[in-house]
Amino acid sequence: LEVQNGKASWQLKIELWGNYKIAGMGGEETSIRIIPGWFSILPPIIAIVLALVLREVLVSLLAGIWIGAIFIYDYNPLTGILRLADTIIINSLTNTDHMFILVFTLLFGGVIGVIQKNGGTIGLSNLVTKFAKSSRMGMISSWFMGLLIFFDDYASSLIIGNMMRPITDKLKISREKLAYIVDSTAAPVASVFIISSWIGFEIGLIDAGLKVIGSSENAYEIFIDTIPYRFYPIAALFFVFLTSLMQRDFGPMYRAEMRARRKGELSNPGSMIEELTEDPTLLYKGDKAKWYNGFVPIAVILFGTIIGLIFTGINSLNEQGITDYSVRQIISNSNSFSSLLWSSFAACLVAVIMSASQKIISLSKAINAWTKGTQSMLFACIILVFAWAISDVTNQLDTADYIISLVSDTLNPRFLPVIVFIICALISFATGTSWGTMAIVMPIVIPLGFKMASLANYSYDDSILILHGVISSVLAGSVFGDHCSPIADTTILSSMASKCNHIDHVKTQLPYAIVVGVICMFFGDVLTSFGLNPFIALGLIFGSLFMILKYYGSSVPGANA
Repeated sequence: LEVQNGKASWQLKIELWGNYKIAGMGGEETSIRIIPGWFSILPPIIAIVLALVLREVLVSLLAGIWIGAIFIYDYNPLTGILRLADTIIINSLTNTDHMFILVFTLLFGGVIGVIQKNGGTIGLSNLVTKFAKSSRMGMISSWFMGLLIFFDDYASSLIIGNMMRPITDKLKISREKLAYIVDSTAAPVASVFIISSWIGFEIGLIDAGLKVIGSSENAYEIFIDTIPYRFYPIAALFFVFLTSLMQRDFGPMYRAEMRARRKGELSNPGSMIEELTEDPTLLYKGDKAKWYNGFVPIAVILFGTIIGLIFTGINSLNEQGITDYSVRQIISNSNSFSSLLWSSFAACLVAVIMSASQKIISLSKAINAWTKGTQSMLFACIILVFAWAISDVTNQLDTADYIISLVSDTLNPRFLPVIVFIICALISFATGTSWGTMAIVMPIVIPLGFKMASLANYSYDDSILILHGVISSVLAGSVFGDHCSPIADTTILSSMASKCNHIDHVKTQLPYAIVVGVICMFFGDVLTSFGLNPFIALGLIFGSLFMILKYYGSSVPGANA
């Protein structure tokens, strides 16, 4: 019995599952239903298992949501289906923040569609390719192009593979190495950059998790704060640059490079190469591609978002009577969803107007390209809605609380980030989808990490450290598994765009990805959970990769220096 402010409250513990009626002192009755604790973990487990078996993330998520709805609505399968459609999914769509994210994602897809059609992306590529005069510069130029086309992983794979292949062929760089560079600068870049086709998806998942734990933290700020903890994508980019600069390789990649340099065999003899067929209506047709047609719309999004964050942040501070206009205060109090929406809408207008005014394409074709671009993001939007729905279901079933009750006495919360990284890597590798993995795992691990840190009586700073760790581990681990997986869409696109045999691409890339991943887990996920500064961790990771390449790798002779 606890008495506060003249009101008495009881804490009731019920250990047997079933339906109960509790009578209050005033005669009012409350009905509660207790389900077995292990029921609460079935929705995400079913989603994961079906994703592994069917490799269809939408079906898997939908099945997990339905099972959860059955448990929530009196074990009635029919009611579960009805409530899934008219309550759970609808609630995911009617949330204002969710709608901001969905509209931004569609608008960003439209911008990508227009700048691909007006030649902007090809123009950006042409800026870089003229510097590729040697094998070293050919690889570094390909790597730099991957950084340049940061806004979408699919666009990056298709553009770099097709644009750089004639140049790397001339420089006797193996198709396997080109595919590795293309693949390693696709998802890793898009996943960590502050403006990309990934950001709406990632912020949406983070925001949903923060709402579950009752946090008022800004999801965009958390996203930025976790970037230094995304060790795998950052280290993967560094390792590509390092192998290109040092011209050293090991394992199957070394053998592929030596074959290309010595024999001029760019692909493994006898390997079948699948051709990539692209929709010609989406591509630029012309020989006067301008770089600024791609740069300006993306710059509008980038700088427009920054201006929007400052504007909304200062307005919010003024309304609260706060005079501290530090960067952190402004970002913490800004409206990132509105800022992203405003800037992406402005970029759509700019891209269409630039295309039509220069008569590169007609207004109708520009609108058609914009429409095609938005359509390319529909799948991501559907996954987001289902991810929000399963987050709502697991929250209602107290999934995180049940998992905590199982592991709180045996698992040190500081090891949670590396465990989450491994789990996400395995799921993503087996399913071939990083987005599907994030959608399944993120709703569980944010409340799990927060509550485990609270039970361990961690300080606020240590709790935030664990929270940042698990969020970054979901995002980085999903990219790692996707990067290694032979069934991942970006892996397949990279090999096809580079005209490299798909299995040869996977076999040569896998050792590099595993080496980087293992080092990131130890020096990154484990050590930072115990308080190591993430930038020091990155320094240790970079140094370790350099030493491995220097003493374990072998020199590959360069073509034209």
